[in-house]
Amino acid sequence: MKEFKKIAKFEIVSFDNFKASLEGFSDKDVKCIYDELKKPRRATIGSAGYDFYLPFNITLAPGETIKIPTGIRVYIEPNYVLKLYPRSGLGFKYRLQLNNTVGIIDSDYYNSDNEGHIFAKITNDSNEGKILDLKKGEAFMQGIFVEYGITFDDDTTGIRNGGFGSTSGK
Repeated sequence: MKEFKKIAKFEIVSFDNFKASLEGFSDKDVKCIYDELKKPRRATIGSAGYDFYLPFNITLAPGETIKIPTGIRVYIEPNYVLKLYPRSGLGFKYRLQLNNTVGIIDSDYYNSDNEGHIFAKITNDSNEGKILDLKKGEAFMQGIFVEYGITFDDDTTGIRNGGFGSTSGK
């Protein structure tokens, strides 16, 4: 079997960060959800994608959207990025969409003000009237690590100082 280069490590965000990201849950429920968070994993040795798991049950009618705090952050070596996609089966059956099409988690997001907490905003884009009903702990999204390069004349010196969208227009 091929030896893979190990370039990243998933972690759970702090309880306070996770609690601040949830709305409509009691403190007791938040603690229970937090204690049962699962780090992303590959399903098989041949899987490229790391499955992200739902922290709570969701039901989405066609056209409905929800923002999901995963409770996950990831340390990534420089020159790599984590690309997020819907699980292919959910995309095929329900046209499940990530609202930003493909999520991009840069290596410096780990040190952002929000601890690098990864969120997903998903929509059931079914045009067949299918209701998406997923349970806590089910995989809903997958992340794939990809190496990238830069241009010969790149002179970027900016440093991230915020969370999601903090590099816009810089």
